[in-house]
Amino acid sequence: MHIVCPNCTTSYAVNPATFGDAGRTVRCARCKEVWLARPEDLSRAEARVPAMAAKASEPDPNEDMSAWGVTEDDDASAPSVPLVESPSISADWPVDANDRTEEADWATLAQHDAVAAMRATPPSRFAALRRFVPSLPRLFVMPRHSLPIATAAMASLLLALVIWRVDLVKLMPQTATFYQAVGLDVNVRGLAFKDVKVTTETVDGKSVLLIEGLIVSETRIPTALPRLRFVVRDEKGTEIYGWNAVLEQPGLNPGDKTWFRSRLASPPAEGRSIDVRFFNKRDVAGA
Repeated sequence: MHIVCPNCTTSYAVNPATFGDAGRTVRCARCKEVWLARPEDLSRAEARVPAMAAKASEPDPNEDMSAWGVTEDDDASAPSVPLVESPSISADWPVDANDRTEEADWATLAQHDAVAAMRATPPSRFAALRRFVPSLPRLFVMPRHSLPIATAAMASLLLALVIWRVDLVKLMPQTATFYQAVGLDVNVRGLAFKDVKVTTETVDGKSVLLIEGLIVSETRIPTALPRLRFVVRDEKGTEIYGWNAVLEQPGLNPGDKTWFRSRLASPPAEGRSIDVRFFNKRDVAGA
């Protein structure tokens, strides 16, 4: 009897007594296919093989045999072609080293094919960008001990902002708000008031306010002395009266100082405080 490989349809002559009722696991010697051959499969395969052989032996009625130089008599008188049986296979085959090597070779070839397919895939734009970026020169390389250096640099920057705050405010007046918020005074003019006193005296039966004090130069260069502005404020801090005064000395050298004095006759009765400052642009606009 015969069995037929379900994969490559190769036929094998076998002994049905070796299969039993439950069938037997066999492997094709040609394509290595493994399947379970049962007794009913043997009968179907036996019926299929003669049918295939008979079909192959029947001549095609449409085929012209004379073209091949063979007549019907010659074909009938020719001896039948002997049927060569396929080599038998064994169900209990050993797994030898050659099979393992062959399977390993197939796995290696499959892996190589996968790698070749990946290499054959055209690189994306991001892959091209990644190849380009590392080739650029490194503009800044952080030192190994960067934290102490960064801390020292930050401390130096803060110290410079404090020491040269006057120059910075002159260059960028909007930074004065920042220094005021952190509690640092910025003397742009380089002049400071010292020992300002407000006293009251009576002259010809009238009350007179006397404001006097000291102006000190705090710069390293000669500084011109602007006009002085005196402002009287009420208990709510509202300006109710103001006047200007011009100093006799036009300017001060570094470290110099000068005295000033001004009088106000018949001061407002609702006045509670007096401010002394230098004349500025806002005073020009309010004049």
